[in-house]
Amino acid sequence: MANTTSGTVIFDKNFAVDQIIEEAYERLGIQASSGYQLKTARRSLNILFQEWGNRGVHYWEVDETDIDLIEGQAEYTFFRSTSDGTSSITTPANTYGVADVLEATLRTDRTAVDQSDSALTKIARSTYSAQANKLSKGTPSQYFVQRFVEKTTFTIYPTPDATNAGKAVHFFFVKRIQDVDSTYTDATNVPYRFVPCMVSGLAFYLSQKVNPQLTQTMKLLYEDELARALAEDGSAASTFITPKNYYPNI
Repeated sequence: MANTTSGTVIFDKNFAVDQIIEEAYERLGIQASSGYQLKTARRSLNILFQEWGNRGVHYWEVDETDIDLIEGQAEYTFFRSTSDGTSSITTPANTYGVADVLEATLRTDRTAVDQSDSALTKIARSTYSAQANKLSKGTPSQYFVQRFVEKTTFTIYPTPDATNAGKAVHFFFVKRIQDVDSTYTDATNVPYRFVPCMVSGLAFYLSQKVNPQLTQTMKLLYEDELARALAEDGSAASTFITPKNYYPNI
């Protein structure tokens, strides 16, 4: 009789923080038993997640939403976090922890069948600074993102006029990975693809504290597993290459 399978694919959601820490310590030949070992490992895990933010866009943290345009208002603010983890009152509820805005479009008739989007161009600080009158009103065509310690600002140009008030900007944004708090039975905000490199990365970070002789080995394992996860992560799309026609002078 053939053996049956579990029928589930929820290991990453049942892989709690305390188990992640235990696995990382075991790779270093240590049996974690003290409260401080849990605390210092949790701190290292949060630092690891912040370091991942420097590796590029993580597609499981990409979200989308609308913001309503207000006549004469050019800048819209998204706070990174507040004491209760929610966004500011001026932004949609799912936009806390905004790290960057990826793409944006001006959207009209959001609930109608004839909804229409027109792409906005993301510009650099120097380009926005060169605009002569940043408060001139019209139909927005560009946006400029500034990323601060506690907030991210989204500035559009031109500033919406009366004909564009009530329209919306629909945008895709990338959020920060959620923190690991003191509830060690929680799961992490990481998909299954990144579970191996998360554990390897934590073992690498902890080795620097408790077993420096293994640091180089742990680093190689971590970077190898992270590279595979980053290569697999993403959104596949078709690519078409068209040769350029060249007609020599005859």
